[in-house]
Amino acid sequence: MSRIGKKAIDIPAGVTANVEKNRVTVKGPLGELSWEFHPKMIVKTVDNKIAVERPMDQRYYRALHGLTRSIIANMVTGVSRGYEKSLDIEGIGFKAQIQGKKLILTLGYSHPVEFELPKNIDAAVDPKQTRITIKGIDKQLVGQVAADIRAIKKPEPYKGKGIRYTTETIKRKEGKAGKK
Repeated sequence: MSRIGKKAIDIPAGVTANVEKNRVTVKGPLGELSWEFHPKMIVKTVDNKIAVERPMDQRYYRALHGLTRSIIANMVTGVSRGYEKSLDIEGIGFKAQIQGKKLILTLGYSHPVEFELPKNIDAAVDPKQTRITIKGIDKQLVGQVAADIRAIKKPEPYKGKGIRYTTETIKRKEGKAGKK
């Protein structure tokens, strides 16, 4: 039995959840999210809690059970508290700026790189212009945008220049001078 799937999801104050057919909609102070789950999964709301059940004990439905519960729990957290990812820019002359819904990155290329932010994502840049904070209510979208920004200039292992997650550590290499 799925340990994650069995656990009921608490609905905090100010958040409403609506389940109809195979679609769950969660509204909260930060916005609204909707997701269509597998038609055989059973999702119910009882006493400010959301419960997820599976139709049978086959491996496929055991996997879907935990997945469905996790996605709905992430939706509830997203509309109540939101999600945030931080990226650090390291390198001489490397910086970021925000202009409207565009993130403009100067990363040592011959031209500044413009990154268009999706409509439900907000970004902030610190005053030193070396830390980008991405915020939103959809956990998957926040992570994907952060990964797309990091992919523009991945950190290299010799000097560590590039864009990395704040919590990420870069494994450094010696270089040719250190081999002697």
